[in-house]
Amino acid sequence: MDSYTKYIEVLKALSDRNRLNIVDMLSCGELCACMILEKFHITQPTLSHHMKKLSDCGLVNGRKEGRWMYYSLDENTVLEFTAFLTEITSHKENCICFAEPCSERDCK
Repeated sequence: MDSYTKYIEVLKALSDRNRLNIVDMLSCGELCACMILEKFHITQPTLSHHMKKLSDCGLVNGRKEGRWMYYSLDENTVLEFTAFLTEITSHKENCICFAEPCSERDCK
């Protein structure tokens, strides 16, 4: 269950439609904040909020070049998160579903 804790913030960050769209855009490569702003028609402070959430959970890296911010996906985090999702959605012998079934009293 400790591995669950590691990805809670990633899942929270991805629970927003705009952030999911931003991750999708960044899957094609690094983008300037201005390109993201154009596609979403959102304000710069709103974009900053979304990018902070994505950066804080480790999904996105930012770098400043001159007056512009450039964002890209953190490939290591993406690969680890993908492996985590595969693990929790795959059959395995030590799966939580093989635990003792609850009694009817416990399930009420």
